[in-house]
Amino acid sequence: MHGTPSVRHTVAGQGIKRREVLRMLAMAATVAPFPGFSKWGFGCGHLGKAPQQIKPMSYQPQFFSASEYALVERLAELIIPSDATPGAREAGVAEFIDFIVFSDPSIQYDFRTGLTWLNAHSERRLGKRFVELTPEQQSALLEPLAYKKKARAGEEDGRRFFSLVREYTVTGFYTSEIGFKELDNPALKFYADSPECPHKDDPEHLHLAQPNS
Repeated sequence: MHGTPSVRHTVAGQGIKRREVLRMLAMAATVAPFPGFSKWGFGCGHLGKAPQQIKPMSYQPQFFSASEYALVERLAELIIPSDATPGAREAGVAEFIDFIVFSDPSIQYDFRTGLTWLNAHSERRLGKRFVELTPEQQSALLEPLAYKKKARAGEEDGRRFFSLVREYTVTGFYTSEIGFKELDNPALKFYADSPECPHKDDPEHLHLAQPNS
């Protein structure tokens, strides 16, 4: 949700481990060939020699209705906002989530009912649908769903849904071209060509100590 970088890190789950990132990359690789993305692009898309595809001017949701898609886009933006660096909106995270949900029937019910729950919850507490609230109201409404210490009884369904949205938001962001750069972890870097050997004067590596026989 919007605020200082420390809040952004906590809500977005930026402390993810290498194993989780590799799972995310595998998920993203399955949807990367879809030509309809206008913003989202696979972070490892530079690998190989295939020419880049021309992206459409705008994205056409494959699963969500227009109002549902706007809500998904706003949630992603609140989870990873555009502060000092580009966030979920610039990375096209909502496009990624929509296509993932479209491709995976097993999560379609959870997403659709979760969006319905959030709008109903917003109308009960503040008299408006979620996207009609001010940014401050939106953040205040989400905090009990995002933080265990602020959890309220009767909002268990909302917490499960927010956890689901956060997982796919983080996946979409950190597998995008924009988000992948933010990981800045040498163990996660990929190379199109093998790094050149530094021992140009000794290609047979005779200077290296030999193992004991």
